[in-house]
Amino acid sequence: MPLPLVLASGSEIRAQLLRNAGLTIEVRKPRVDEDMIKQSLLAEGTRPRDIADALAEAKAGKVGRMQPEAMVLGCDQTLDLNGRLFDKPRDVDEARAQLTALRNEKHMLHSAAVLFHEGQPIWRHVATVRLWMRDFSDDYLDAYLARNWDSIRHSVGGYKLEEEGVRLFARIEGDHFAVMGLPLLELLNFFSLRKDIDA
Repeated sequence: MPLPLVLASGSEIRAQLLRNAGLTIEVRKPRVDEDMIKQSLLAEGTRPRDIADALAEAKAGKVGRMQPEAMVLGCDQTLDLNGRLFDKPRDVDEARAQLTALRNEKHMLHSAAVLFHEGQPIWRHVATVRLWMRDFSDDYLDAYLARNWDSIRHSVGGYKLEEEGVRLFARIEGDHFAVMGLPLLELLNFFSLRKDIDA
């Protein structure tokens, strides 16, 4: 890429996805009060999909205004269960409560990405994935949490599809990369059309 690409996120999986796609990136974790933004938007009745987009823009904008010459990518993901927004679980009990609520239900993951350049958003995309959890037993849930808590503690919903969390699901509709937190194919298509990457 002729311009430096800065990932405005502390997510290791997003950085890995971009590097695996052959992109050279710099990582800068933005200082954004996500909870304040989220609570304000929820109070206004904002949809979970639009909250993901707003948070991604806030992160990209924070870093993008400090590095206007760079292409800055902000990302965020929300978990939506019938309009109810989930946060990262604070402890094992909260993870159990989240997974119990999701059990035998359909929920959606909204993965948003926003690109800033010269202090302005130039591209955005929100990908939505639909996921159906199976009706797993309480015994399995307890054993799953005991085995995986250290890994899933930073994952909204208490699961990672790239790990044992895949066993919680009966069906998934949507893009795999979006589940991982980044609409990667759409981003690469944008860079390709701009001739920022070889195509």
